[in-house]
Parts: sequence; C-alpha cells; structure tokens
Amino acid sequence: MFDHVVFGVSDYEASKAFFLKALEPLGIAILQERPGGIELSSDGKVSLCLLQTEEKPSHLHLAFVAMHREQVDAFYHAALAAGGSDNGPPGLRPNYSGKYYAAFVIGPDGHNIEMVCHEPED
Repeated sequence: MFDHVVFGVSDYEASKAFFLKALEPLGIAILQERPGGIELSSDGKVSLCLLQTEEKPSHLHLAFVAMHREQVDAFYHAALAAGGSDNGPPGLRPNYSGKYYAAFVIGPDGHNIEMVCHEPED
C-alpha cells in the first residue's frame, strides 16, 4: 500500500541506531543516508524514512509484518537491547484474531513500534 513512510525524530543518531537494531531481524538496512536523514528498506521498494526535526514528533504506531513468529521474538529482544521500552512482550493477541502474534516496544521518541505475524505456529 505504501511506497514510503517519513517521520521526524528528535535525536537522529539515537533513532537511527534503535531502528537499525530493532528491525535487523527483518533484514532492514540503510538504503540511503544524507545529513539528518536516513531511508531504511529490506527490498528497495518500500521504505521507512527518519528525519531530524526541531519539532516534538507526534507519537506514531508503526506495525511491521514478520514472516514467522521467531522474527517477532527477535525484534522484541533487539529493540529492548537497543534501548526500547517494553509495551507488550511477544505473544498471541486473541482479542485481535486467533493467529495475531505480536510484540510492542516504545522507541526513542515514544513511538509504539510493533512487529506482528499473522501466520499460525509452525
């Protein structure tokens, strides 16, 4: 649905380090970087762009699709190691659906970052 998503961050270096580490389980890496801005992607087609801003960023909820539940678990642990705060450990969310397996972490600017797998358990 999206080609790219762009949002501002208050501490570019901290956000860059957080997102690179937290999203590494999906194979997301730097597509391109310029002073105060970075474009991240795993396929070169859809990207997430972070830009340094002087304004206080509004809180976002960003949900990334995992291909399997192990990626959700790996994201959660990587995001916490990168300085994120727990907002819901990996697990089924039966109030969403019987297969909705997700984890939630609060990132550097207070954004709720989610990794979700819609596939049944192997």
